[in-house]
Amino acid sequence: MAGKQRLYRISFMNQGQRYELYAREVSHGTMLGFVEVGKLVFGEKTSLLVDTSEERLKQEFADVDRFYVPVHAIVRIDEVKKAGPVRVIDGEGGSKVTPLPFYTFGSDGKK
Repeated sequence: MAGKQRLYRISFMNQGQRYELYAREVSHGTMLGFVEVGKLVFGEKTSLLVDTSEERLKQEFADVDRFYVPVHAIVRIDEVKKAGPVRVIDGEGGSKVTPLPFYTFGSDGKK
């Protein structure tokens, strides 16, 4: 399996919405406190039905080679066998996941 490319499903919060995207590259990156995401994967057009959520995300990330998500905004990262639909879910989307408290790196909590 030397030539097999890994595929990841990344769920993260952005401006009160939960994004769920697929990518070939996910790492801790070089910026402290951020997860680096690259090589986004979008579904193939196999039917006449157009998913407006997916089209919106394709437009939003059209010129993006890689992007960085703050660690505290990550809900989940899974390695998967195949890509599913990319989507944006308003609010928490019924999620029972509680985000970790926000922490500023280098801060000792004192003012």
